Amino acid sequence: MSGNNVTIVGNITRDPELRYTPSGQANVRLGVAVNRKWQDRNSGEWQEVTSFFDVICWREMAENVNESLKKGTRVIVTGRLEQRSWEQEGNKRSVVEINADEIAPSLRWATAKVEKTERRSGDQGGGGGGSGQGRSAPAADPPPYDDFGDEPF
Repeated sequence: MSGNNVTIVGNITRDPELRYTPSGQANVRLGVAVNRKWQDRNSGEWQEVTSFFDVICWREMAENVNESLKKGTRVIVTGRLEQRSWEQEGNKRSVVEINADEIAPSLRWATAKVEKTERRSGDQGGGGGGSGQGRSAPAADPPPYDDFGDEPF
C-alpha cells in the first residue's frame, strides 16, 4: 500500500467531462467540493471551510461516471494523489489530482439504482473500474485530448 491514498466525500462541482486519449482510452475529469464545519470552542460560532479537489477517472469507470453522475451529486471518492506538471505560455504549472480507484454516489441523503454492466473482453479489472456495458472504442477517431495545452480545470 502506497502512502498517497485518499478518500474524500463531497459534492460534484461541475458535470463530468468525458474525453478520449488519441489511443481511444476514456477519461473523465470532475471537481469535488468537500465542506468541513465545526464550532469554535472560544467564540461558540460555527466555522466552515470548503476544499476543492480535481478528480480523474479512467476507462470504463470514466464512461460509467459520465452516464451516472452529475453536478451536485454527493460522492465518495477513493484514489491516489498524483501531481502533473506542464508548461503554458512559458510558465511552469502543476496540479495535484486524485486519480480515482473508486467513485460512488453517497447514500447518506439520496438513493441510487445500481445496474451492473458487462465486462469488456480481456478486461482484467484493477484500477479501471472493470465494467463497461460491452462498449468498444469509438469507431471514428476520438476527439483530440491535449492534456498539456489546457489548464486542467
